[in-house]
Amino acid sequence: MRPGDAGEVRAAFVASHPFALDPFQLAAMDALDGGRSVVVSAPTGSGKTVVADYAVARALAAGGKAVYTTPIKALSNQKYDELSRRFGPARVGLLTGDVSHRPGAPVVVMTTEVLRNMLFAGSDALSGLAVVVLDEVHYLQDPYRGPVWEEILIVAPPQVAVVCLSATVHNSGDFGAWVASVRGPTDVVVETRRPVVLDHLVAVGERGRDGVRLLPLLRDGRAHPDALALDRRTRGARRWRAPRRSELAERLEADGLLPAITFIFSRAACDDAVRQCVEDGVRFTDERERRAVREIVEDSVESLGDDDLATLGFGPWSHALELGIAPHHAGLVPPFRRAAERCFEAGLLRLVFATETLALGVNMPARTVVIERFAKFRGAERSPLHAGEYQQLTGRAGRRGIDTEGTAVVAWSQGTAMATVARVAVADPPDLRSAFQPTYNLAVNLVRRADRHEAHRLLASSYGQWQAPEGSVSLPVRLDRRLAVLSGRGYVDGWRLTAAGIRLATLYHECDLLAAEAVGHGILDQLAPHQVAAVVSGLTYEARERGEPPGVRDAVVRDRLAALDALAAGLRADERRVGIPRTRRPDPGLARAVATWTRGGGLAEALGHTEIAPGDFVRNARQLADLLTQLAQVAPEDATRRACATAGRQVLRGVVAAGLEVGEAGEAGAPEPAGSATDRRRRS
Repeated sequence: MRPGDAGEVRAAFVASHPFALDPFQLAAMDALDGGRSVVVSAPTGSGKTVVADYAVARALAAGGKAVYTTPIKALSNQKYDELSRRFGPARVGLLTGDVSHRPGAPVVVMTTEVLRNMLFAGSDALSGLAVVVLDEVHYLQDPYRGPVWEEILIVAPPQVAVVCLSATVHNSGDFGAWVASVRGPTDVVVETRRPVVLDHLVAVGERGRDGVRLLPLLRDGRAHPDALALDRRTRGARRWRAPRRSELAERLEADGLLPAITFIFSRAACDDAVRQCVEDGVRFTDERERRAVREIVEDSVESLGDDDLATLGFGPWSHALELGIAPHHAGLVPPFRRAAERCFEAGLLRLVFATETLALGVNMPARTVVIERFAKFRGAERSPLHAGEYQQLTGRAGRRGIDTEGTAVVAWSQGTAMATVARVAVADPPDLRSAFQPTYNLAVNLVRRADRHEAHRLLASSYGQWQAPEGSVSLPVRLDRRLAVLSGRGYVDGWRLTAAGIRLATLYHECDLLAAEAVGHGILDQLAPHQVAAVVSGLTYEARERGEPPGVRDAVVRDRLAALDALAAGLRADERRVGIPRTRRPDPGLARAVATWTRGGGLAEALGHTEIAPGDFVRNARQLADLLTQLAQVAPEDATRRACATAGRQVLRGVVAAGLEVGEAGEAGAPEPAGSATDRRRRS
């Protein structure tokens, strides 16, 4: 692009915004105009995506391509809609694990794993790629999905510029220095100021009295004396109590602090909160608004049958929405979540009770954010929120261009020290820490695309190695340990892939090698489609809580699952011997439900064979369909490939397929198929 043309592109882009761009946005645009990559670290809602939009505009003006990546499908769909409105729908495509729409468009929105897979495969669709936007790049610290971001930054062609958008992190300079080491000249642009000022309050009730008091949490960056007084008095006369949900809602309404999102770290508690407010008579909508809600709801669930709606509890759920109250969590099916999002965006909801997945996913800014309990269960015990978690949750408070300030409310509860809450509220953001580990799939793809020296160099250039403490086992050594396992199992011969290794190179999943072993050992051969789906579900499902899984009645499926478990045991022994993390064991807990669904059974019948929530079933079924589709491409036997392909199609129907149309939001907070089942179990 000639300098004069670049100036025209920038002038037109700036003029297209009805508000003056912030200095940090202009600084990031300067970096792109100077031919440099850029890392932008700024609070939620500050307008980081303006920089990404400018990068896309520059790529289009130069006749190049742009890829915009997001960590979750809901954000991919949302960004597809936004870019389609800005640049025209004919110029924007969408690629997720479920949807392929205009993949050859000059601008393609995709989930991060999809881009990683395309880079490894050397996809022709990336020819002419000028810029990659990595939204929510702070996800690279996620222990299960984070390595994907680093893999992209390391292996993307050197001529491709990158735009890394991150929440506020303490060590953005260090991260930017690493990006520069692998991508070339890179500017780091940091904005610490929120676009809307945030007021921090404490909500508390008084024993023997109705109503809620809202007290200031902070004064001059320190705990407010009124908040500290709550700590002192709770040890004495036990004067205070936790506010009831309905009375807090009424107080927020009276003070003009709605709409509000109340974060509760429990799906069941979110549903209970909605039910309590409805039973207590909380009403926020008039007849016109209720009609508008009904129209959105009916449109959102149009593809679901009456039986499915009855199974999903449609009546009470839709009644609450009409009153302006909704739950939002991963246990709800995507059409229900999407209906709540659409109603919220239209200003028809005043109160949403949500798990933290909402803070990590869909853009739903509110006037107020309420944190019901300032502690999370972390596997063994409860502990207070970290500064990063508090900032992520409260980042939804305050709507730019609408509110002069946002409000963060922490509900008082027994055992929560306001001194701790205040300290967390003003603490520096956390450091960004790499979670990079070589996987089996990465190992064979490195063998396929590089020599041994180059493969070691690539791993040594990762952010994980950049941050590794002195004396730790290096990532190249960890790669060699993976390769030792692969060599012993016939996937590599020296520095060359065998036929089995070539199959593994195209399998993207947490249990990649175990999946390859399953097809290589014939565990999926001579099975009907519903049996294949049941066996493969052992690789994609992991129960949120350990317990006795439901029995599998089909003797053939039971035997194949046992054979799969034996394969896993042998693999885990190899991994233990070389000193690398062990592949998880298969979980048969969803096999019977999956078999029922794949044979054509209804949702109620399928859910009758499992204790998971409908939203979890849908998410697991979609991930299962994705892995079945991958296996259909690599299984050695023709009949097995056909059975896997048929099973994938039969799984992806009804409520499982609902909401997959282009422009419809997918699964808020749901990981891509290459993500971890453990991550799915940990999710709220």
